[in-house]
Amino acid sequence: MTENDKKLIAEAKRVREFAYCPYSKFAVGAAVLGASGEIYGGCNIENASFSVTNCAERTAIYNAVSAGEEDILAIAVVAEGPEPVPPCGACRQVIEEFRIPHIVMANLADEVKEMTLGELLPGAFSAENIIE
Repeated sequence: MTENDKKLIAEAKRVREFAYCPYSKFAVGAAVLGASGEIYGGCNIENASFSVTNCAERTAIYNAVSAGEEDILAIAVVAEGPEPVPPCGACRQVIEEFRIPHIVMANLADEVKEMTLGELLPGAFSAENIIE
């Protein structure tokens, strides 16, 4: 685990505290590292209409993109659980869209698992599938 991974996990744990999860009670924090060196965090934000809930991973990525980041180097996801929690399918697709190559997952017991984009979403649907 790199120093950047440690910083990302720390930020993901910090922003996890702001999660709005009155329905699932499952707080998740995420943080991404932009090529600029900036770290952007995000937490899950639920809604009574579950389809409009936004996961922590997407919140962090969208925060980075909204701030002008054009290249995201890594993402960390932190949640409470018996082992590190992976991103959901929708988040995996957004991670693919922004081609984030390094994925770090951790739980509150400081267990860590690292994956590449190809391991996280093999055979992904991407821009190459629709752009000529």
